[in-house]
Amino acid sequence: MEMRKVCIVGAGAIGGLIGARLAAAGEVEVSALARGATLQALRTHGWRLQTALGAVTGPARASEAAAELGEQDLVVIAVKGPALTGVARGLAPLLGPRTLVLPAMNGVPWWFCQGWPGFEEPLRSVDPGGVVARAIPFDQVLGCVVHASTFTSEPGLVVHRMGDGLIVGEPRGGRSERAEGVVQLLARAGFNATHSADVRFDAWFKLWGNLTMNPVSALTGATVDRVLADALVRDFCSAAMREAAAIGERLGCAVAQSPEDRHAVTARLGAVKTSMLQDVEAGRALELDAIVGAVHEMGQRLGVPTPNVSALLGLTRLFGRVRGLYPQA
Repeated sequence: MEMRKVCIVGAGAIGGLIGARLAAAGEVEVSALARGATLQALRTHGWRLQTALGAVTGPARASEAAAELGEQDLVVIAVKGPALTGVARGLAPLLGPRTLVLPAMNGVPWWFCQGWPGFEEPLRSVDPGGVVARAIPFDQVLGCVVHASTFTSEPGLVVHRMGDGLIVGEPRGGRSERAEGVVQLLARAGFNATHSADVRFDAWFKLWGNLTMNPVSALTGATVDRVLADALVRDFCSAAMREAAAIGERLGCAVAQSPEDRHAVTARLGAVKTSMLQDVEAGRALELDAIVGAVHEMGQRLGVPTPNVSALLGLTRLFGRVRGLYPQA
């Protein structure tokens, strides 16, 4: 499938990274569905990305109305989890019968459990009322797992810290020409893009690794090195990860790595602030539901006990509500 038009929905840290590199490569027209200060910045300056090797820039066609941008070949959704339902309702003008949708988001994607017994109803934690599933046809979705660290220093200006990995694959598994086409497009734009035959596992494995570090750092204000340096906290994280691993095994995503081995990998990152801690410090809504709430809900549906995951969800949810960063009950 030849691609000429790509739209980034959510031109923040990750959306801006993908948009800027695609625009700079010059192979496709890269538009943005944005609003507020980000919209104005894109209209004024175009795509802007600051890397260790210098600035990456490219032209941007930006609008807050999907109808102005029209039908696309590829739509990259890079909004925060809490915004997804609202965004999905307005995507129709971007989606033709052959449009591919690539959600580059944290946590459990809305399509993750589709087709599995016991999950006939979408996960309430990530797609309440099934709004997203109705708005975005499952057959047009490609899975995507992002391994990159970026932040926005000001609206429309993305700073790249580390990593350029994008894993892409068919939600049902296996390989396809359309997924390979997206992988090659991203690779030509400078990403370390991988075509995965089991992107569900890739998504689950990343979630399993982030499940505890994100909320624990948000609760405590600690960087990941300090979280792991406290033996009691580290043991709590390990217990929650073992619960998540049991859920993954029931869903065909068995994790062979132990929590302790994963902690050793994370420890090598040093004094890193997680994305959820950055959100707390910036006063942004917590992406709690797709990362922790979904695991809690999946455990309930499968009958897998999750006392530690449940405690983590309850504590972080209350923390967010007190600070106005999570919806009130």
